[in-house]
Amino acid sequence: MAGERVLVIDDSPTIVRVVQLVLTKAGFEVSSAPDGEAGLAAARAQLHDLILLDFVMPRMNGYQVCRELAADPALRDVPVVLMSAKGDQVGERFVKVMGIVDYITKPFSPEAITAVVQHTIGKYARGGAAGPEPRAGVPGGLGGDDGDPARAAALAQLRTRIADAVGARVGALFGLANAAHAEQISDDTRIPTDAAAIADAARSALDDRSLAEILGAIDVGALGGGGPAMTGDLRIIPLAEVLQLIDHQEQSGVLTVSHGDARVELFFRKGRIDQALATGLAEDLLLGRYIVDAELMSKQDFDGFLGSRTAGAKLIGNQLVKLGYVGPSDLKSALARQSAELVYEALRWRFGRFQFVAGRDLPAPVVEASLELDVEAILMEGFRRVDEWHLIERAIDDFDLVFLRNEDAVAQMGRGRLTREELAILELVNGKNSVKDIVRKSRMGSFEVSKMLYRLLSIKLVRRRVLPVAV
Repeated sequence: MAGERVLVIDDSPTIVRVVQLVLTKAGFEVSSAPDGEAGLAAARAQLHDLILLDFVMPRMNGYQVCRELAADPALRDVPVVLMSAKGDQVGERFVKVMGIVDYITKPFSPEAITAVVQHTIGKYARGGAAGPEPRAGVPGGLGGDDGDPARAAALAQLRTRIADAVGARVGALFGLANAAHAEQISDDTRIPTDAAAIADAARSALDDRSLAEILGAIDVGALGGGGPAMTGDLRIIPLAEVLQLIDHQEQSGVLTVSHGDARVELFFRKGRIDQALATGLAEDLLLGRYIVDAELMSKQDFDGFLGSRTAGAKLIGNQLVKLGYVGPSDLKSALARQSAELVYEALRWRFGRFQFVAGRDLPAPVVEASLELDVEAILMEGFRRVDEWHLIERAIDDFDLVFLRNEDAVAQMGRGRLTREELAILELVNGKNSVKDIVRKSRMGSFEVSKMLYRLLSIKLVRRRVLPVAV
């Protein structure tokens, strides 16, 4: 089963991105619509094998969309799977009604949504016939369906380059052979030396199947010699799409993402992230924070350790293990959390550059860490955070902002409705500390601090300090 079309109708960008990520990786062709009206238009514009439909949406809810689908002769047989946070309450009520054949409860796991879609398409969609399986993986994605335009174009380009190179070189060699034996050969036995004719012959010999077999038998990444395999602009190709491509093709190498002075390096092995390293980022993304957060060391002990280190000392993590401060498994957990947080940070960047070098040898510490982080899981959490960040940034657009406590509102509401972490942040709001100061003093991450400040702003327990305007 591959290539079936699935339409996702949901007003949540996070749900849409997650479903697109998971189902695209499973081989489905996924399109989306942000509300019921747009979903109906998309369904009418192109026939789909399955519709995943949110129940609660603005303008048109899931029930209204189903009613419209059932009234359209061209769409009434398209199976619909309902997605709802209310789960059984909604699902059992509407299954077998107006095209709704199944339901899934939010939040759902990647395995759950994939299983539901595969089962439903296999049972209902257009006769339930399973599509052809893709051919075994040829590096670079060239071993896919023969009807794939991208694959055909890539093979055609490769064929032309090989044929032209062979034609020019072989033609020259044949010319030398003719010249060396000019007195011994006749016009009938003279070897053709026309480079274009030789290239045409080579092109006809290098059909798609032959090229795919050649590519499948060699390590394409190793042929790159460490050169860039892929570069681009984050404004044109978002980082999430780059990560999905590397994951889907199970590539190994190093992805470098830059944003101003900030730089994150992601080390991949067979599509999984073995570690992430960075320069030019805030202190809350350094390894020490995750060591302290996990209560492996106190802040005081860690600061003392840093103060005692000499210039040129070994990596912090390895030195902590050697000195007995943390165990190898504890260090690996801290590195995994740090690496994931670095990816989340890079996913926020709306502009910058990326460069992926395939087949590059990984540094020894990265090989030793071997975190094997799953890209799909990181992207699911990363999408959620990015959505929240964009909302938060409307109110907290500068980490030099200073906030004041609304003492009357705090007294009226009481502190019992706040979490321990929120109370800690509230105590640091004093009209002097900037957001940057609060992040540093709280020893929390910038995302967590910003999220809590945003909540305190929303319930009016704090307010922005307004600086006097210079006259």
